[in-house]
Amino acid sequence: MSQSVYVASPEGMTGKSIVAFGLLEALASRSERVGVFRPVVKSAGAPDYAVSLLTAHPAVDQPYEEAVGVDYEQVLADPDAAQEEILRRHRELSAKYSLLVVLGSDYDDLANPTELAFNAEVAANLGAPVILVLSGMDRSPDQVGALAAVAQGEFAGHHATPIAVVVNRADPASLDAVREAVSARVPGLLVSAIPENPVILAPTVQQVKDAVSGTLLQGSPEWLGRVSTGTVVAAMSLPNVLERLTENCTVVAPGDRYDLLPGLILAQHSGTFPALSSIVLTGGYDIPPAVHRLIEGVQQDLPIIATDLSTFDTAVKVAGTRGRLSGDSPQKLDAARRAVAEHLPASAVLSALEVTRSEVVTPMMFEFELLARARGEKKTIVLPEGDEPRILAAAESILARGVARIVLLGEETAIRARAAQLGHDISEARIVSPQDPELVESFAAEYARLRAKKGVTLEQAREKVQDVSYFGTMMVQTGQADGMVSGAVHSTAHTIRPSFEIIRTKPGAKIVSSVFLMALQDRVLVYGDCAVNPDPTAEQLADIALQSAETARRFGVEPRVAMLSYSTGTSGSGADVDKVREATALVRELAPDLDVEGPIQYDAAVDASVARTKLPDSAVAGRATVFVFPDLNTGNNTYKAVQRSAGAIAIGPVLQGLNKPVNDLSRGALVDDIINTVVITAIQAQAAEESPAPAASPKETA
Repeated sequence: MSQSVYVASPEGMTGKSIVAFGLLEALASRSERVGVFRPVVKSAGAPDYAVSLLTAHPAVDQPYEEAVGVDYEQVLADPDAAQEEILRRHRELSAKYSLLVVLGSDYDDLANPTELAFNAEVAANLGAPVILVLSGMDRSPDQVGALAAVAQGEFAGHHATPIAVVVNRADPASLDAVREAVSARVPGLLVSAIPENPVILAPTVQQVKDAVSGTLLQGSPEWLGRVSTGTVVAAMSLPNVLERLTENCTVVAPGDRYDLLPGLILAQHSGTFPALSSIVLTGGYDIPPAVHRLIEGVQQDLPIIATDLSTFDTAVKVAGTRGRLSGDSPQKLDAARRAVAEHLPASAVLSALEVTRSEVVTPMMFEFELLARARGEKKTIVLPEGDEPRILAAAESILARGVARIVLLGEETAIRARAAQLGHDISEARIVSPQDPELVESFAAEYARLRAKKGVTLEQAREKVQDVSYFGTMMVQTGQADGMVSGAVHSTAHTIRPSFEIIRTKPGAKIVSSVFLMALQDRVLVYGDCAVNPDPTAEQLADIALQSAETARRFGVEPRVAMLSYSTGTSGSGADVDKVREATALVRELAPDLDVEGPIQYDAAVDASVARTKLPDSAVAGRATVFVFPDLNTGNNTYKAVQRSAGAIAIGPVLQGLNKPVNDLSRGALVDDIINTVVITAIQAQAAEESPAPAASPKETA
């Protein structure tokens, strides 16, 4: 039988689908089988937008038709029969999904107390605890508190059990007052307040285009999913229009003001003005051929939309277009994730729901867990390759999700212009020039001090630290950033060599090594070292094992360490096997409480039936989670073979052993790879001062 949570409201327009979407994120980190159910939809003949939104969530593998119960017509015709049908459908879903998010009705047709009572009865019949979502818009804290008390009483009166109250669309300046007022009226319930979010409420460019019955003259159709967070009516000269531009605004311009169009496009490319979401040309005028040829020659994706409406009517329609959370707008989805994650105490809600963590860990569960941990204590990560398109795309997503603070290296005007041209909102990013005179001088002095024994002069240091990898590493060293991620366009050596010179190994670490976090279909394994050390000695191999075990713990994997070889136990001999045997003995000596086995073959480490034959009394054999490879050749080939043949997601390489986190990207890294690496780096930074260093290795070197 599954666990369910009922997300309900005492009124319409509260944004409870936003809360439900964010709740799915939290539940997805605990279970691989999360489902959605909406007991009542407006019409059986038309898709329900909230159900479509929730079933499209990456963590939900469920057809739309399965997620709906009855429609309003059935409820009005026979409420009792509707309740029976809802209960039957819920039971069917409970047999298939371990966790269910149940979304209450929208008050479209029954906007009266009857509908509130009906939702309360449904929640009681399903035995689902209730999260009440209220609107704080245009209400004082006392008014919100009074509404919470009424709603809580109504649900409790029908034997439903509210466990939390979420006040959505609250005044950002009154969040504390709202929480205090609600807590005073409904003591014992979890209370949170989510501020009004302009991105979630804004229409997309597609919705703007539809509202004015427009035609896309030029620009990328992909940009139609971006949001329009404001409107500027360009009924004045170009200089005055430019002064009124705001980030992600739509400019409504008379179609016969041809002088404005080149100026607006130039502003979009300049990097010195806010980025636009679209331009709407009114009046149904054709662009003159010469002007059309001019703007056509500028490489840009900004949508230019034409409408036959007047400028006044267009401005009214654009300003009045209502946005809603939509699966075709990544900006909105990321904003919703961030809003709920930052303001709803997910861990407290999950505890109140008594949601237990599944023993199975899918790649998606692991990803959501990492994102939640990174948000918990936001860190600053520097990305030296600031003008690389993949880096800009990743930076936008990271900032929008609230996962980390981002510093991009490069010239600010050029980077912001590049981001605007590509349609990426990096307005929250800090951009630092690696030629900044004050920072260069400061970093050069510190680098010269650190490398004095190597004969580095101040002049040499000045030249060195202006290299983006050295500059970024110096930002980490001096505390201006908590970690660094690079390598999308630079080699591994270029990325990590500065960290060896500047950050150096932490106490207890003999060498710098790496792991890959291998997310298989049902679990996460740790592979080390597959990227850094070609042929480690026995002492180095032991150090890699200790570091890898610590990394496993840091990312929620209970370490059971397999020291891999072509031989298991005492069955083989030779220099390679002896090295692994010696390394295993060192690990046991240095960490007697750590489960470790070696030498052991891969099949004996992962397959319980093989383990029973080869090492029947081992605590590791058949259930290993950390795999230490004897050399780089074996490790690199094995991780790639598993990645390709088993469809595993390989996250890494994650460097370990440094005083502060620096991680390398493959030059073929995708945007998702960059995001994952930034998240991993942020979590490493969180744990830098908390985690105990590995036990000191013999013959430790500085």
